[in-house]
Amino acid sequence: MLRTLIAATTIALSLPAAAATAETPKAAPARQADLADRVVGTYKGAVASDARGSSRDNVTITVTRVGPNKVEIKSDYPRIPTVTIPLEKAMDAILAASGPYVFLLDTVRAPDRLDLSIDDASWYGTRVTTPAKQ
Repeated sequence: MLRTLIAATTIALSLPAAAATAETPKAAPARQADLADRVVGTYKGAVASDARGSSRDNVTITVTRVGPNKVEIKSDYPRIPTVTIPLEKAMDAILAASGPYVFLLDTVRAPDRLDLSIDDASWYGTRVTTPAKQ
């Protein structure tokens, strides 16, 4: 009987200690900001030249992050199709890492100005909104 009482007491005392040493689930680490985060937003500007049409003012471009250092470009102007562009940094500029498109944002001289050339249309504009941080 004494042996049973000692065993039960030992087990009872070890339970809270085991529970205290159990790992609590940790929150996922916050994602580190990348080049795509730096350029997301809505930009207003104009098509300065177009090999298949005339210039056009008041063209809105929306830049959305779709992956690490990768953005999707959407336009309210049908001549500029939706495209995905990988990004890289070169000196003070963020630009297209590869592909047939030109993407240029100078982070020092004009951090809110974007220049694009997509499908033979050259567009330039200024950021008007940036998504809220989450």
